[in-house]
Amino acid sequence: MSRLNSKRTLRLDGSSLTIESAYLAEKERAKLTLTQTALRNMERSRRQVEKWLAGDEVIYGVTTGFGEFATVKIPHDKIRELQINLIRSHSAGTGDPLPPDIVRLIILLRANALAKGFSGIRPKVVRQLLEIFNFDLIPFIPAKGSVGSSGDLVQLAHLVLALMGEGSFVVNGRLTPASAVLRKHGLVPVELSAKEGLALVNGTQMMGAFAVHCTHEAIQLSRIFDITGALSVEALRGTDVAFDERIHKLRPYRGQLTSAKNVRMLLKGSEIRKSHIHNDPRVQDAYSLRCMPQVHGAVRDAVEFCRRQVNVEINSATDNPLIFPEDGIHLEGGNFHGEPLALAMDFLAIALSEFAGISERRVERMVNGQLSGLPKFLSDNGGLNSGMMIAQYTAASLVSENKVLAHPASVDSIPTSANQEDHNSMGSIAAQKCFQVLENAWRVAAIELLVSCQAIDFSRKIGGNGKSLNAGEGTEAVYHLVRRNISHMSNDRILHGDIEKALQLLKSGDVTRAAEHAVGDLD
Repeated sequence: MSRLNSKRTLRLDGSSLTIESAYLAEKERAKLTLTQTALRNMERSRRQVEKWLAGDEVIYGVTTGFGEFATVKIPHDKIRELQINLIRSHSAGTGDPLPPDIVRLIILLRANALAKGFSGIRPKVVRQLLEIFNFDLIPFIPAKGSVGSSGDLVQLAHLVLALMGEGSFVVNGRLTPASAVLRKHGLVPVELSAKEGLALVNGTQMMGAFAVHCTHEAIQLSRIFDITGALSVEALRGTDVAFDERIHKLRPYRGQLTSAKNVRMLLKGSEIRKSHIHNDPRVQDAYSLRCMPQVHGAVRDAVEFCRRQVNVEINSATDNPLIFPEDGIHLEGGNFHGEPLALAMDFLAIALSEFAGISERRVERMVNGQLSGLPKFLSDNGGLNSGMMIAQYTAASLVSENKVLAHPASVDSIPTSANQEDHNSMGSIAAQKCFQVLENAWRVAAIELLVSCQAIDFSRKIGGNGKSLNAGEGTEAVYHLVRRNISHMSNDRILHGDIEKALQLLKSGDVTRAAEHAVGDLD
């Protein structure tokens, strides 16, 4: 099974990779190896390819050209040249380099797909992919150029170009010739044989890499927004009635039940809540508080759908043609089409936009003195100081940007290859947009964390008869973590630094660990 062991080694077999193991292998700089089963399966499909070559079998992309050139028969002595030309011609990307962590995931995912044993590639070529990963080498792969069908052809071609010693690697932020980098690490440039160039570039691994990254971090954010939302309930002296389990059992969406349970755990024992439970004229809170389980829960359910889709995709054979050695046949199909990921990434971008959107509304309620009953913009000396005024501006900006980015890419299609490829998924665009939405959502969560703790500094003094009231068991623990790292803002200071510190607390997992240490595991 593909999972990290105690020595931080991930064994790839093409069938049991998980989002978590792929994500952690990239982040923890694990070493990749192939299982014996994967090696046997690859060797078997390779023998079948060589048998066909000896018999002069007509195979798409092996003894024929590509796309509309599928009708052109390639002479036997030109087959290797065909594969090299494929990589060179398809290395037509443009734009900035992909982020290094995404590149590493691309390498991991492509190796895992090939390890499945239906691609006809030699194991030694896949081992070269693993060596690139294990040496932490980052091929130069430009971000733009994929239409998400026939896979991420352009990006994967640039990856293979580096393996061949003809492309570049990114070393200390600079492009360095691949030949020099390979030589420095004792690696010999790959010499492609029949089928191998096609096997390496037909795949969904760029959009898959973004999907792994975004889905894993969306799962993290599902807990984080419950935490920051619970802090906002404390700050706004809201009621916990809306999170009563009896309400949610009558509409038993799994995500909704989970979110409500998390918030109840976090708020348990809140002295702030107890201080106004009997003398608060408000019957119920605004939607951004009261409907938190319904909104957060719906997002959670969307994330779970995406998790299922991505787990299938990263254990799939996505090139063409596929080799079935047991049956002695090759089948031409379209597993490279990115529609399953395109729809999932569009859905995830929409869902994450909703996380950020409702969070920003809570931030607005906290800084708006007319709505919160707290000092305007949470400033000790308003007028002279602007307090958290512009933190909400920034959150609003991020949310507005997400609304644009959430427009689905998958509803578009532009035909390519002389209309042979007449429906394209645009999943690559959906995945890259989702990545941007994700980063914006992290920052909105950081702003809510920062603002809610500033607001709690005021709300904990209301109704305490001179005593500073504690928040709930979970919210109090997170509040103290924040205050150990970010002090109360008595006078205006540069907020950028505070937002970045809050973001680091979230991304490091410290906030979630603090909450769970106090109340137990959050779902």
